[in-house]
Amino acid sequence: MKGAYKAALACALATLLAGCASDKPKPTALEAITPKIAGRQVWQAQIGAVGFPLAVAVRNEQFTVASSDGTVAAFEAATGREIWRGQAGGTLTAGVGADGRHAAVVVQGNQLVVLEAGREKWRKQLTALVTTAPLVAGERVFVVGVDRAVQAFDAADGRRLWSLQRPGDALTLSQSGVLAAWRNTLLVGHGARLVGVEPNEGKVVWEVGVGNPRGTNEVERLADLVGPAVRQGNTVCARSFQVAVGCVNVERGTLNWTRNNAGARGLGGDAEFLFGADASDRITAWKAGTGEVAWTKEKLLHRALSGPVSAGRTVVFGDVEGQLHFLDRNTGEAMLRLPTDGSAVAASPVLAGTTMLVVTRRGGLFAFRPE
Repeated sequence: MKGAYKAALACALATLLAGCASDKPKPTALEAITPKIAGRQVWQAQIGAVGFPLAVAVRNEQFTVASSDGTVAAFEAATGREIWRGQAGGTLTAGVGADGRHAAVVVQGNQLVVLEAGREKWRKQLTALVTTAPLVAGERVFVVGVDRAVQAFDAADGRRLWSLQRPGDALTLSQSGVLAAWRNTLLVGHGARLVGVEPNEGKVVWEVGVGNPRGTNEVERLADLVGPAVRQGNTVCARSFQVAVGCVNVERGTLNWTRNNAGARGLGGDAEFLFGADASDRITAWKAGTGEVAWTKEKLLHRALSGPVSAGRTVVFGDVEGQLHFLDRNTGEAMLRLPTDGSAVAASPVLAGTTMLVVTRRGGLFAFRPE
């Protein structure tokens, strides 16, 4: 009953946020730009409409993607060759996680489904709604629900290995959270805190606050960590919803720095900079080591920017019209703009080698290669 209550609150919040969309300002008109770098589309495919919090899995030079109708498919990153395609047997609420062999998604009715080479291998009933893509690593499948319970399953047969339930605020965010791995530590977003968990037995090793929830009610205090997070060496950086961005030393379990920034999308970055857009789509670059602001740009305000990806000389954002904006990573100046299919970019762009994949709400897969 408790889990169902939390799930209902999460869905209510998602409805509330969606209802506010009509009140948002119109997207800023795009200025004409003179390309300063070359880039081209190298392949295109189709997966099906995407209406859930999608995370694209990258492993072994493969992209694994999924659509709302339960279609899951893997593509060779360099060529776009379809390696396999399968069906999860239901409408997705989260996905996809993959390790190059197994792919995991969650369908409505709170069922975790694991496929191998496009064929269903097993499925397990979960106790709560899941909106964060499962993590497949170390022959295990990890899942975190909106009730903040973390569970681990054997990837081979679906046997549940452990479950970790910790107290927290009743209201949770109904979008992708943080679930990642660093060496032999499972990294989980628990409210505004990043938690390091020992993955064999599910024991908490450390926890660090990234944001400081504030407000007079549950909605105002909502500060869950938002995925994707950024990992560079032993540092992981993440956004606390509408509160802050920060970086954590995951080897020691200590906070490097945190800065106030009211945003709702995940971050991108590299060894030098951390990038993100706030609630108005004002883009900021922070120096990764100190959190000092390197630059800000306001030319893409209210364009519903995706999370970014750092790619060579550029940082790349997708927008509500399917445009890709390549900005100079050092200054934020526009360097290139490339179109997709006119629908919103559904997830943060991802890289495999030199190939960048972008997925749109219409289910278009567009692979680009900056030159």
